[in-house]
This record gives sequence, C-alpha cells and structure tokens, in this order.
Amino acid sequence: MSASEITCWFDFASNYSYLSVLRLARQKDVIVQWKPFLLGPIFQAQGWDNSPFVLQKDKGDYVWKDMPRECAKYGLPWRQPSEFPRRSLLAARVALLGEHQPWMAEFCARVMLANFEHDEDIGNPEVIAAILTGIGLDAAALLTAAQSDDNKARLRARNDEAQALHLFGAPTFFVGTEMYWGNDRLADALALAKCR
Repeated sequence: MSASEITCWFDFASNYSYLSVLRLARQKDVIVQWKPFLLGPIFQAQGWDNSPFVLQKDKGDYVWKDMPRECAKYGLPWRQPSEFPRRSLLAARVALLGEHQPWMAEFCARVMLANFEHDEDIGNPEVIAAILTGIGLDAAALLTAAQSDDNKARLRARNDEAQALHLFGAPTFFVGTEMYWGNDRLADALALAKCR
C-alpha cells in the first residue's frame, strides 16, 4: 500500500456505502483501491436473510431519517429506493473488471446515483449498460466479460477475502492494516492515509 492510499470495501446496495463512494470518488488527495463485494453472504454467515435495516424495524425507521440528514451534510442527492436492498450482483461483477482502470471511480459513483438518486434497478443489465455507455465504454463487451465464469469466480473469491478479513458491514476502509467501519469513520481513515 502506498503512503497515501485507502482501500474501500463497499456494496452497491448499501446506503452508507453510497455516501462514502460518492465522497471518495470526488476527492483527489488519496489513492483509492476499490473493493466491491456482496454483503449478502456476510449477513448469511450471521444467520440473517436480509439487511438489518429490513430485519430490525426500529433500525430501518431510523436509517431512512438519517440518510436525508447525511446527504444534506455532504451535499449529495437522495431518494429512498423503492426496493431495498437491491440486487447488486451484476454491478459488482462489472466493477471487478474496472479495478485499476481510470473509469472505476466514475462507474461506481454513477451506479450509486442510479440506485440512491434515480431509484433505478441496478440489477437490470440495461441500467448498467446505459451507465457504461455514458462514460464511453463498450457496454456489450463489459457485460459479457462480467458474466464469464472466471469473473464470477473472482467475485466469490472477493467475498471469501472479505470474510477472512472479518468484515461485517459496508463501507469498510483499510489504511495499511488499520480497519475503519462505516461512513462516519471515513474522515478518520483519510486522515491516517494522508499522514503516512
């Protein structure tokens, strides 16, 4: 890891990941290593079959009050998705292809905005294709590559890696071996990255 680098583990279905991905995508001071993964298998390992924001009514009621406040604080748009959590499998598979590519941050930001500003189904190939085309990429080729057996295996391996790191939610950040969980810890992680 370089002196000014942060690793961001996120799920496109995660509302708090939305806040962090948009914040990281627009900053220039720190190199971001993007690590898309799926929270579903993490939750299943805890015995949950859905997001805790769905399973725990009081927590869910709170989060939908908290998100407009947080978005206002960071100057981000917000619309509560009509479906939550949305399937993020296809978006994650495409994002794996973008790691270390110059378009990765823009793709991640646009997928998050599709879900949490425009209330679009990010599991729909047409939605993802429009995002890819909108940033000047070959949508057909990338969608085909995303659905390849090799790339599917890469996403399974990524989730195995997340479990090996004992991730329990998203977003999660690493600066070296130091782990920070949650959008409210992003500033701390960035501060550490900048002083290294």
